[in-house]
Amino acid sequence: MSRMTLAEKIGQMTQIERSVATPDVMKKYFIGSVLSGGGSVPAIKATPETRIKMVNTIQKGSLSTRLQIPMIYGIDAVHGHNNVYKATIFPHNVGLGVTRDPQLIKKIGDATALEVRATGISYVFAPCIAVCRDPRWGRCYESYSEDHKIVQLMTEIIPGLQGDIPGNSKQGVPFVSGE
Repeated sequence: MSRMTLAEKIGQMTQIERSVATPDVMKKYFIGSVLSGGGSVPAIKATPETRIKMVNTIQKGSLSTRLQIPMIYGIDAVHGHNNVYKATIFPHNVGLGVTRDPQLIKKIGDATALEVRATGISYVFAPCIAVCRDPRWGRCYESYSEDHKIVQLMTEIIPGLQGDIPGNSKQGVPFVSGE
């Protein structure tokens, strides 16, 4: 941190949307993170290869800065890697909550993580672990239930997305699988 200028620190704390992320922008403003939100695709029918090429191109801009700090690329993958052509799209959480099947939810997390990692992305904006008690909230479909016990069961998606914690890991230490 002591080697960083104020502009570099500000840039590293900034996340921009994919549509404005270019190698030049990443380099000029030292951007730390890029987001592909819902519907944010590099092209119509964007294949995994298209997505990989895009992420790598943006990453080259980040790595061309003085300190060569890689950017973090995050994608909205709340019900599968739904912004990639022919990727698996799962029902939204409100539909999955009615299954009351935590092992199914973990498998969905596994599948989503596999498809996201296959496109060069290691960070997802998921899951939504919310208890929707007021249907006026516009994201109720991303909640597994209005019943907190069902929502708690569905948190099995987290080890699905992150991978299981190794047996030799210290308790309380954050873990994300590199697989």
